[in-house]
Amino acid sequence: MADEPRAVVGVIGGSGLYKMPYLTDVEEVEINTPFGPPSAPLAIGTLAGVRVAFLPRHGRHHEYHPSRVPARANFWALKAVGVRRVISVSAVGSLREDIHPLDLVVPDQVVDRTVDRPRTFFDTAPVVHVELADPFCPEVRAALITAANSVAPRVHSSGTYLCIEGPQFSTRAESELHRRWGMDLVGMTAMPEVRLAREAELCFGILALVTDYDVWHESAEDVSVAQVIQNLHQNVETAQAVLRAVIPSLAKEPACTCGTALRNAIATAPEAVLPATRERLSLLLGRYLPLEPTG
Repeated sequence: MADEPRAVVGVIGGSGLYKMPYLTDVEEVEINTPFGPPSAPLAIGTLAGVRVAFLPRHGRHHEYHPSRVPARANFWALKAVGVRRVISVSAVGSLREDIHPLDLVVPDQVVDRTVDRPRTFFDTAPVVHVELADPFCPEVRAALITAANSVAPRVHSSGTYLCIEGPQFSTRAESELHRRWGMDLVGMTAMPEVRLAREAELCFGILALVTDYDVWHESAEDVSVAQVIQNLHQNVETAQAVLRAVIPSLAKEPACTCGTALRNAIATAPEAVLPATRERLSLLLGRYLPLEPTG
């Protein structure tokens, strides 16, 4: 990574959020990664003196459904340009009566029910076990909560996000089961983003935009793309306002432990990690497994 980062804050835009029009001095940057190209070229610009890298999760024209988003390439690209903190904007359904459509939620926990997505950067040695008990960066969460409360009428400062595989919405039986499990939100994109952010030693938080009640609610219509998009468009301006409020507060150096997540997580003996792997994944492993093994 360069000494002078090209960006320090990353924003991953979900459905309906395909650009950040208020960024200035924008340049498009294409990043080659060991995992293929990201969803789109990074749009790197300036907001209140902070260099920001924006990436539309599903592509510029919503080409990637949730199971096919190139998440590993996305997070690699963000780290490669110097990003330290990442905000993910995500559309979700509510599984609670008191979390209304058009509310904002800053989740503090996540449950993974996906089955068809790469979950790690490390498919071969080294074996890496990062700590994930608290899956979101406390500093990013606190900043998001403060910013959201400054611009939105209804904000929930915690909640458990259940990530399903999709791309289909839940059945009624699944929706009721998720409620009995005590889940608060249901969506399709939090995983593997949470896992990859921690492996990449990036601070990560989600701004969840509630679009519907899922299908458990007796007064709710069947969930449809049209309904979700209609509510999402109403929420996206609020989300943009939250981003404008929160990004300046994330420019300072993090004081959390996200940036050292790999320090005690590598289980494989250094001498068992091939030089080719060290080189291929040097962006992530370079501090811990240098290209020239010592000892």
